[in-house]
Amino acid sequence: MSTLNDAIEEIRNFSTKLGLQDKQILVLFSGGKDSSLALYLLKEAGLDVSALTFFHRWSWRETLNWAMKFTRKLNVEHFLVDITDSLLREATGRKGPVCINCKKVMLWNAKWFAINNGFDVLAKGDNANDKIIGALLDQCKTDIRLCGLPKIGVPILRPLIKYTAEEVERLAEEAGIRPYRMYEHARRRQWREGCPLQYIDREEIVTPELMELAHRVNYEVSRIARRRKVRVSVRVPSFEIMCWDCDDETLREVERVVERFK
Repeated sequence: MSTLNDAIEEIRNFSTKLGLQDKQILVLFSGGKDSSLALYLLKEAGLDVSALTFFHRWSWRETLNWAMKFTRKLNVEHFLVDITDSLLREATGRKGPVCINCKKVMLWNAKWFAINNGFDVLAKGDNANDKIIGALLDQCKTDIRLCGLPKIGVPILRPLIKYTAEEVERLAEEAGIRPYRMYEHARRRQWREGCPLQYIDREEIVTPELMELAHRVNYEVSRIARRRKVRVSVRVPSFEIMCWDCDDETLREVERVVERFK
């Protein structure tokens, strides 16, 4: 079982072997546990790292504030890029979910940001549980921790790709990394939050009004979830309530909020 020091040393050795010590690395940093741990490990391994965070009009401001405090603590340069306009162009008029369009916008923006600002490598917080193993990374002819995408043209470093989600959780805890939680339901029982736009119903035509509704109703129910230490989100426009560990009283409180938006 790897300790935090083991993980740092492994990255240091791997980076030395591949010449990453002399590269400028830009970490795609969401403020979640995976990307926070990736940034922390690369920084502690002595690499030249900066953080890049994308946000939009409907992003959670609480998690963004936490991310900014985290990078200040690490003394890491942190770039913030507003992708609202790009996301609207890419997602509006198409069927949900929005996430696939948002990822496309972020990846292309990351590519050009890296190229235009002199970064040599992009880094991500993908772990062994993410579905890119067995699909995307099968195309990699070298170590899967450093593998490029032909369409991107910038090498992508994945320092956590050989660690399971459970191992990432343990290492982050050892490092004292505790991201701000919105207590969303998310799509898996493990902590994996994102943004409220993921709760737009599948096959629903995305509009700015629907994006705004997803943000407003989910912000309100997340306040209940955080107070009661459960996890709640609401799909729109169906207003389906999704909850981990909710009791009847919590559900009634959530239902009262939902009724105001119907």
